Amino acid sequence: MSVVAACLYQHGRRVRPVAIDERIDCPEDKSQFVWIGLVDPTLEELRTLQRSYGLHPLAVEDAAKGDQLPKLDVYGDQLFVVARTAWLESGLIRYGETSLFVGHSHIISVRRTSSRGHAELREQLEASPALLSQGVDYVLHAILDFIVDGYLPLGEALEDEVLAMEQRAIDSFLARSEINRIFEIRRQLIRFQRVLAPTSEVAGKFIRLDLPGIDPDTRPYFNDVLDHVRRVQTMVDGLREVLTSVFEFSNLLEQQRTGAITRQLAAWAAILAVPTAIAGIYGMNFRHMPELDSPWGYPAVLLVIAVICGWLFVRFRRTRWL
Repeated sequence: MSVVAACLYQHGRRVRPVAIDERIDCPEDKSQFVWIGLVDPTLEELRTLQRSYGLHPLAVEDAAKGDQLPKLDVYGDQLFVVARTAWLESGLIRYGETSLFVGHSHIISVRRTSSRGHAELREQLEASPALLSQGVDYVLHAILDFIVDGYLPLGEALEDEVLAMEQRAIDSFLARSEINRIFEIRRQLIRFQRVLAPTSEVAGKFIRLDLPGIDPDTRPYFNDVLDHVRRVQTMVDGLREVLTSVFEFSNLLEQQRTGAITRQLAAWAAILAVPTAIAGIYGMNFRHMPELDSPWGYPAVLLVIAVICGWLFVRFRRTRWL
């Protein structure tokens, strides 16, 4: 059985467990509702919930697939919300999906491929009866806020990695594996933005639109969710810019270092060209050569080589080629 928890709440307190084929209507009491949580349910279990709570077939079909982008659909007096969970695993962003069926007296959460359960969230809400007694719209906000808050540690972890990579680019050449990692993170962030943008739209709809079962007093709460999404979006945009800067800065530093090495090699080549040229002249074996018969010829030639090479060395040092 994929049912994690299925309970009836009233006035912010758990009353009793319920079965998924048990329909409970509380049209006059907003504080009385059913909260059912499922993980990777079968299609038959979803069909049972569909019959019990009148869920729309299209919403059930989307929840069964588990491959939807974040969205908000209205089916009569019920809402169907899809949110994407995200976490970092082995340096890669992994995604799950949480589908939410929201009616006047029920909220059903369906999690797929998600590592974060709602047990802790349920305990936190049960510890605050005043908030839980406000109804399913407050529970809906809490679940969305719980999902969005999971984005922040992911962004902070990638931010730390990118900043460390930036420091390494300043200290030394980036290895090929590090350059590959830059492009890998960039691809991951682009995909993450495809999740953040519709999530922001969903949160905005709860603020702007009059939706069934959503009390206008909850709009400040959903506005808080929107602020959190935008904060993560800003972080992701900044990370993409930093990655681009790291790559460009690494290229510039590599060109600068290559240029410095080239100048050093050219300077040493010019210095070494002096003794090479003079020795080449004296190696031609001509009969009449300067200073061949002088006892000071050999030391004089060495002194000339030393003076010219020393003068070149000093000039190159002044121009910072050496």
